[in-house]
Amino acid sequence: MPILLFEAAINTDISRLRSTLKPISLLAGPGVILSAGVTALGLKFGLGLDWVPAFLLGIILAITDTVSVIAVFKEISVPSRLITIVEGESLLNDGVALVLYNLVLLAHTTGRFSVSGGIQQLFIVIAGGTLLGLVLGYLSAELFTRSEDNLSSILLTVAVALGAYQVGHLSGVSGVVAVVVAGLMVGNVGLSRRGSASSRVTLYSFWEYAGFGVNTFIFLLIGVEVNLTTLWQTLPAVLLAILAYQVGRILAVYPLLAIAQWIDRPIPLRWQHVLFFGNIKGSLSMALALSLPATIPGRGDLIAIVFGTVLLSLVMQGLSLPWFVKRLHLKSLSVPSQQAEELRAQLITAKAAQDELDGMLKTGVLPKAVYEEMRSLYQIQVAKAEKVLRDLYNQADPSRLDAVRRRLLLAEKGALSDALRKQIISEGVVQERLRQIDEKLISLGDD
Repeated sequence: MPILLFEAAINTDISRLRSTLKPISLLAGPGVILSAGVTALGLKFGLGLDWVPAFLLGIILAITDTVSVIAVFKEISVPSRLITIVEGESLLNDGVALVLYNLVLLAHTTGRFSVSGGIQQLFIVIAGGTLLGLVLGYLSAELFTRSEDNLSSILLTVAVALGAYQVGHLSGVSGVVAVVVAGLMVGNVGLSRRGSASSRVTLYSFWEYAGFGVNTFIFLLIGVEVNLTTLWQTLPAVLLAILAYQVGRILAVYPLLAIAQWIDRPIPLRWQHVLFFGNIKGSLSMALALSLPATIPGRGDLIAIVFGTVLLSLVMQGLSLPWFVKRLHLKSLSVPSQQAEELRAQLITAKAAQDELDGMLKTGVLPKAVYEEMRSLYQIQVAKAEKVLRDLYNQADPSRLDAVRRRLLLAEKGALSDALRKQIISEGVVQERLRQIDEKLISLGDD
């Protein structure tokens, strides 16, 4: 589990996550609790399970897996804000669900549970895990700036991922939350400070393969664990479980996102359909099923139910999701928009190459004559792309710059928060200015 969580965290952009934090928090917090509760009730009364197995199964099936959904998004053009919501919800959803899972297991082990005590324990383990992740993430980010060896950097990230999980577990806080927060710190602070682009590519590639390897291992392990006869016998229970978690997902997505429009930009109804239909189950659900203690009644049947729901979810929803997303017509790029994106890609790559050349000159890897020659070739690409882009923006609808304006407004919010933290500006002035910026953000269309 630490490998899967850390791999997802280091690939998450905090700036994009912050801009959609309110709907993500609703889906990953109250949404997970509501979905798990509804699913547990359906399984309790539909299958006659005891409360502990029902709640554990409900929590396991409340976890969303983004791999299949993001794969579809790579093939079909969708708004970037929707992608951020899907990725962010899955990341925080995993952390909250795993904390609830551990609390239910603790209640099963001790034999007692109270609502107030559970809420207090939930707050302690999440807050403690967050603090632990921030400390370990910050320390590892500092080490990243001093290390230029790729293998040392890879070992450091592995140590952070596994270490945060173990330290959190031993200290009585959430190791899962610690891993997620540490991964966000490493991906957005540590890697951003690395001077070598090749080092970052190497690190991201390693974690991509690590995530793929763990996913493969889990699927193989669950296949060994589950008996085909048992799987066939539990097919009615699997279908009931799918119905239960889909009802839970409906009640989590549509009402909560209707509430979200009171505090943030509205989420279009078509996006909500994607969030519901993209409720695909994956490897993390199966990993949790395999980690069920032997003392849980009917453990073998629970594993078979989880495997069956994941299998049918991947086959039915996973294969039909591309068709479903296309039918919604979420985003269509005009020819000028497509051309603008290609030019922006050219600008980004050329300037990144120039930055790398600057570093190579500074460290003495390249002589100045070769540096100037190669940099001038990239500068020609930059100049051509900037000229065409300028003409496109001059002829375009002003709303095309909404994404740029939104990014600038978010930068303004970040600067104000930093100034308040350093006590440069009083809180009253900051709050008024933040209110004005939020109004401007709400007025912008969805990107």
